[in-house]
Amino acid sequence: MATTDRADANQHVEDLSPVLTPEGFGLLESLPADAATTEEATLQTNLALRKAGHAPEVVTAVVHQARLRALAETKFGPFAEHMLLTRAGLEQATRVSVAALHAQRFVRAGLQRVADLGCGLGADAMAMAALDVDVTAVELDETTAAAATVNLMPWPNARVVNADATEFDLTEYDAAWLDPARRTTSSSGTARVFDPEAFSPPLSFVERLADGGLPVGVKLGPSLPHASIPAGCEAQWVSVEGSVTEAALWFGALKRTGVARAALVLGGGGAAELTSDSPDDAAAEPAATSEIREYLYEPDGAVIRAGLVSKAREQVGGRLLDPHIAYFTADVAHETPFARAYKVLEVMPYNVKGLKRWVKEQGIGVLDIKKRGLDVTPEELRRILLAGVGKKSRRKATLILTRLGETRVAVHVDPVQG
Repeated sequence: MATTDRADANQHVEDLSPVLTPEGFGLLESLPADAATTEEATLQTNLALRKAGHAPEVVTAVVHQARLRALAETKFGPFAEHMLLTRAGLEQATRVSVAALHAQRFVRAGLQRVADLGCGLGADAMAMAALDVDVTAVELDETTAAAATVNLMPWPNARVVNADATEFDLTEYDAAWLDPARRTTSSSGTARVFDPEAFSPPLSFVERLADGGLPVGVKLGPSLPHASIPAGCEAQWVSVEGSVTEAALWFGALKRTGVARAALVLGGGGAAELTSDSPDDAAAEPAATSEIREYLYEPDGAVIRAGLVSKAREQVGGRLLDPHIAYFTADVAHETPFARAYKVLEVMPYNVKGLKRWVKEQGIGVLDIKKRGLDVTPEELRRILLAGVGKKSRRKATLILTRLGETRVAVHVDPVQG
């Protein structure tokens, strides 16, 4: 989050100046942890502080920070209690658990002086500093740089420079880390940018650094097209508790030998990873397909994004339903971190009227719908199928919508626990 794209949007970025005063910061730090955990609590805190005589602009800024801290707990854990944040920065910030993995790459490669170019709120710089890496966090936006400065204060081996990442002198540094801005900010909020050359800085800037011999890591959005991945780097997709959070590219000494693509799955059971030494599966033999068997598997999003469904399928002895659809099926339920297994209860034709009748006959009142290979909006279909269902209907059901060749089917399944 580093160059002029965000500077042009400064007028819309939160104003931290009321918080960066002795009164404002002291007031923020004095608030209890639950001061803004809900909208109701936020309103009550706002009213109480105004009633206590604090200036309206200070109260507004402080309560906004308290609310952002509450929202940030899922990403930063206890660190959030003393951080300064912006809404746009929080949306793109790296989770502390993932930032720690980024930092470990630099440590394992023996890279001790790292420039975090476009540091945003400083999450990755915090993780590096905690592992004794000497890190310089570079941020163009003045407000965001101020927040990062506060967030990095506990670490003497970290510093913040308010500068353009693309013009920063890297002569004295061993490596660089980048988290380019992938959102535009306006008065109506933020919007995602998907073109790698529209990022700030663009992916081509990252390539130039790597081509110059500097070890580089860069965090990009998980929807990064494989065609946009530069040759010779490692691409690793990461999911946390089932949600795909990023695609990270690693160049030079930060790239692992023999790994071109990887899917890292982080969950309650720890970390698990699938890798491939090939940048794509273009030369692979077409996988055999099968009718739906006893169990249906839904691969983790990171596995799908990395193009490693075949490896996850092979681990459970499964077969694809269709060469172009990620679901696969098997006779046995195998526990795997790379896919969710479902017991197949019934396979029905995909027909809205028939499914609506089925919902009514089964007394279903709560319906989870998943789909691949069909042009269907699950939320809209759920509304249609549950329309007119009595309030006494409490039975839960899961439907997976997909196709077998040209045949569209709805599969009633039961999630396998574990």
